[in-house]
Amino acid sequence: MADTMQFDLVSPERKLASVQASEVQLPGSEGDMTAMPDHAPTITTLRPGVLRVVSSEGDQEYLVTGGFAEITATSTSVLAEHAVPRDEVTQELLDSLMAEANEARETATAEGMDAAVKLVADMAAVTETLGLTAR
Repeated sequence: MADTMQFDLVSPERKLASVQASEVQLPGSEGDMTAMPDHAPTITTLRPGVLRVVSSEGDQEYLVTGGFAEITATSTSVLAEHAVPRDEVTQELLDSLMAEANEARETATAEGMDAAVKLVADMAAVTETLGLTAR
């Protein structure tokens, strides 16, 4: 069993990480999961949450608002809708993301209402996890 795997995190704005990681904790849409070397091949969607990477460079955390993760035995690649290193997350940024989620809920069709309500709840939960206030 290999000790590390390649981890890459990109968003439309920038490439945020490319490191050899021993584990990656992902906020999967069906529940949190941890990817490690020799993981079974998996593709999952992401919900808003904190993505954690453990590597020889130290632990790193990122706020992600959604996207996709592809996990293989040798790598984990995340294509995030929006991703920000935890130390760059501000109350102003979270207020803006929460406003977008609330607007999506207010304009949701009947078919999309459950997803819109879940988005608002997920954003509120990640805000609390980061020690900030959901507004």
